[in-house]
This record gives sequence, C-alpha cells and structure tokens, in this order.
Amino acid sequence: QVQLVESGGGLVQAGGSLRLSCAASGHIFSINAMGWYRQAPGSQRELVASITSGGTTNYADSVKGRFTISRDNAKKTVYLQMNDLKPEDTAVYYCNLVVQTSWSRRANDYWGQGTQVIVSS
Repeated sequence: QVQLVESGGGLVQAGGSLRLSCAASGHIFSINAMGWYRQAPGSQRELVASITSGGTTNYADSVKGRFTISRDNAKKTVYLQMNDLKPEDTAVYYCNLVVQTSWSRRANDYWGQGTQVIVSS
C-alpha cells in the first residue's frame, strides 16, 4: 500500500557529512508528518528529527545544530542532512511517515527498512 525507500547511508569519518533520503510511494492521500529515527546496537529506537505537514521541526538534543530535516512535498520525500557526524551517531536510521491512505481512514505509521550509518573515529 505504502512503501518507503531509504538511501544515503554509509561509512564516514568523524566530522563528515551525509544526507539520507526517504521517498514514499503507493496509495497516499495525505502525509501528516515525517520523521527520522535511529537505533544503535543495544539501544531502543529514538526520534532524531521530525517535521509536520506545516513545516514545524523538532530535533533530539544530541543532534541539534548538526542535523537538518527537510521535505519535498511534490516528491513525497523527506531528507536528513547530517553534518559534523560523531561516532555516537552510528546507528541504523529509519524514516517514518504518518500517512492517511484515504479520507475515511485513520492515519498510520509507515517505516522504511533502515539504512546503516557508521561513523568512524
């Protein structure tokens, strides 16, 4: 019904930059919110950044000033620009979209399959 395709992960050195992309496709009536989560080994999945349909953004304290979330509504794509990467940023990153598939249906969460980000020191 709704598919999310992530790209942009990889291996970078500390201080480097990376941009993640997540493109949505399928039967989409509206997108209420978009977000990026990450899960490090041995840790729970945590919210990194989010953006509402109105453009309001929210960031985890650990990434403020370094990461920027943005979106392209026409392309149904959300981005995460990651600058000044640190080893602590190493994790699998997942995009999340809150999507309504028809006017009569409740919004549901859809997840990307995850992309690995490794930051070496």
